[in-house]
Amino acid sequence: MARQSAAKKKVEPDKNGLIVVGGAGGFIAGALVRYFHDRGFTRIRAVDKKPLPEWYQHVPGVESLCLDLSEQENCERACEGAYEVYNLAADMGGMGFIERFRIECLRSVLINTHLIEAANRAGAQRYFYSSSACAYNTELQKDPKVRALKESDAYPAMAERGYGWEKLFSEMVCQEYWAERGMKTFIARFHNVYGPHGTWDGGREKAPAAISRKVIEAKDTGNHTITIWGDGTPTRSFMYIDDCVKGIDMIAHCEELIATPINLGSSELVSINELVDIVETIGRIKLKREYDPTAPRGVAGRNSDNTMIQSILHWEPRTSLRKGMAKTYAWIAEQYADRKAGKRTVS
Repeated sequence: MARQSAAKKKVEPDKNGLIVVGGAGGFIAGALVRYFHDRGFTRIRAVDKKPLPEWYQHVPGVESLCLDLSEQENCERACEGAYEVYNLAADMGGMGFIERFRIECLRSVLINTHLIEAANRAGAQRYFYSSSACAYNTELQKDPKVRALKESDAYPAMAERGYGWEKLFSEMVCQEYWAERGMKTFIARFHNVYGPHGTWDGGREKAPAAISRKVIEAKDTGNHTITIWGDGTPTRSFMYIDDCVKGIDMIAHCEELIATPINLGSSELVSINELVDIVETIGRIKLKREYDPTAPRGVAGRNSDNTMIQSILHWEPRTSLRKGMAKTYAWIAEQYADRKAGKRTVS
């Protein structure tokens, strides 16, 4: 009864409580650290296994630790004194990485297993887990004109091999920590997050960044050809990073969503060909398209049904794909120019 009455309340976090963000050297978690810092949170501990020079963002006044969170003792160190813990740490990347390195993706289960236990032992009030739309049943994603996926569509389970199954299992771990130990856990299923200060080269980048880089390269080299993985017909929705971090905050502080997986994504569905159209318009260039049918392509279609998050949180992405891609393209163009000039960049 106490839990049911608590579920009707929303809470305002303590801005002096210690927030721990796992994976903070990466794209989304790095943006989340900056988001909390800019909102006036005074104690933030950012954790990532990468050396500090390789982090995408550095936020002044934030405690930064280089720790591999797949190790139990490192999770215990990271969670010392934690008020809230946000687990966005994972060994992952775009579809090329997910399909080729399934074992590495599966091993991310160690991070969540150790981190949630450490957070619970440390007395953390809240634990947020970043899941993925890859947890959804792949049988429902065989058509580019796919219907938007509802939260219930994760079962019966048939997640993407490797990465998707790790996410689905880790969701269950979070739910059981609430059911058995009363720890408040929150779960968001991300749908293709993009934006500045993320991976744009090297094999882990996702479609928005990869296509932006290819268009920039084509303009720079004069080779006005772009290679597209697959046949360009698969469809996806893409969520801009600013909308994502706001959504994380809202989900993690809504009592109605304790231990309840929820979509966090845009419902603006586009094909990969249409995404290329958008980037070509931004770059003011038209390229010859070549298609690589042997490249990883993932499911045929995937979109986010936002009925639940709109109903509970009244949340919907504010950034259109064209506006977000313009910002992303501009940032990658700067990175590309800096690298060409011999300056150090993140990739």
